[in-house]
Amino acid sequence: MAQGKIESIYIAPAKGEPTVSVNEVKAVAGKGLENDRYFDSEGAGNPKHLPKQEATFIEMESIEALKRDHNLVLHPKESRRNIITRNVPLNHLVGKEFKVGSATFRGIKLCEPCSYLQNMTQQGILAGLTHRGGLMAQILTDGIIKTGDSVSYD
Repeated sequence: MAQGKIESIYIAPAKGEPTVSVNEVKAVAGKGLENDRYFDSEGAGNPKHLPKQEATFIEMESIEALKRDHNLVLHPKESRRNIITRNVPLNHLVGKEFKVGSATFRGIKLCEPCSYLQNMTQQGILAGLTHRGGLMAQILTDGIIKTGDSVSYD
């Protein structure tokens, strides 16, 4: 089993609100990350609930590549993703289960950048993050996730 790690964790209290850095968060199966914008309003009991909204991930290497390849600086919190990883090939985790801290996730689909993200940040983000925008994931088992925790995957 291969391993990477969690660089940082972000939640947004409401849709459109800035993300806030946290050192740890509780992942709840069928609901999302506690105190995040999708946790209460989009939980599994809601007919609009989408498993892909339970948690989002992005590789720190993708954020660093924006600067290196496109001369664009994007702070991890500006990515609007919940969990920033290092040494985790997120694109390869679509359809697969993986462990983060004490929680288990399943990769649902790639999280391609959108015009909303570009409008909130800067021109060029769409092109710079195409196919590198992260992963939408479903939480399969509850657990606590902390900055520095390992991400284990096959």
